[in-house]
Amino acid sequence: MKTLHYLTGPESDLFWPAIAAGAAVALVCGVLSVFVVLRRLAFIGHGVSHAAFGGVGLAVVLGLTASGTAHTLAYLAVVGGFCLIAALSIAVVSAQTRLREDTVIGVTLVGSMALGALLLQLHARRGGSGAGATLESTLFGSILSVRPADALAAWVVALTVGAVLLVYRRPLVFWAFDETAAEAFGVNALRTRLLLMALLGIAIVASMKLAGVLLATALLILPGAIALRLSQRLATVFVLAAASSITGVLGGLMLSFEADWPPGPSVVVVLVALMLASAAVGFVRGRSPG
Repeated sequence: MKTLHYLTGPESDLFWPAIAAGAAVALVCGVLSVFVVLRRLAFIGHGVSHAAFGGVGLAVVLGLTASGTAHTLAYLAVVGGFCLIAALSIAVVSAQTRLREDTVIGVTLVGSMALGALLLQLHARRGGSGAGATLESTLFGSILSVRPADALAAWVVALTVGAVLLVYRRPLVFWAFDETAAEAFGVNALRTRLLLMALLGIAIVASMKLAGVLLATALLILPGAIALRLSQRLATVFVLAAASSITGVLGGLMLSFEADWPPGPSVVVVLVALMLASAAVGFVRGRSPG
């Protein structure tokens, strides 16, 4: 069994950071996915994750793809900054203008990807190299690129996001179920939306190295969809979402080890399988008498 060999063999230090980071990413994305599904924000997660493409292009042009802790932190700051700016811009523009939310998301998505493509082309014309591997790792994830410092950062992010959600759980849940009623009872809808969008951007950045930005959307949709299919009790939904997310990430990493597949697609395959299983359970419950 390759998984046992990888995790107990002489090169185990290369893989355990990915396991630790994966657990942290799964927790934060699993909890946030409930809000994403309740508010039908799946396309927003898609747009925010793709905004990282512009950040990748800028980081490559600035020469931040070299090895070293300082370059890595600067690279993550640039890409993460793009994600956060995109998330907050979508929230503000859609709330303060007459533009539909999906229109703002679409403009942000294509604009960020176009900027990233232009910057990468500029880098290539200047004779730059090494952008391909960095871009592929950012977009699709790489187990071997996850270091102990990345795993520690992922857990810091997970605990921070968890603390924020705990403090603001009541207005977030109220707003997620009924924005109009929440505003009537004094919940600031724009502030709540900005908070959730910022948390989504942070979660996407945290999952970049493991799952890649293109597949981070799956972690922000499928666990919540699975949990809401299995239960209608909110506390149970959050627990099931976190559990399914952790199962998807760890099961996906195991599948990646065994089949020698990229980690991001492997995680998505397991999550989709769990979604199909939850749909089957829901169908059986619906057909059962009583």
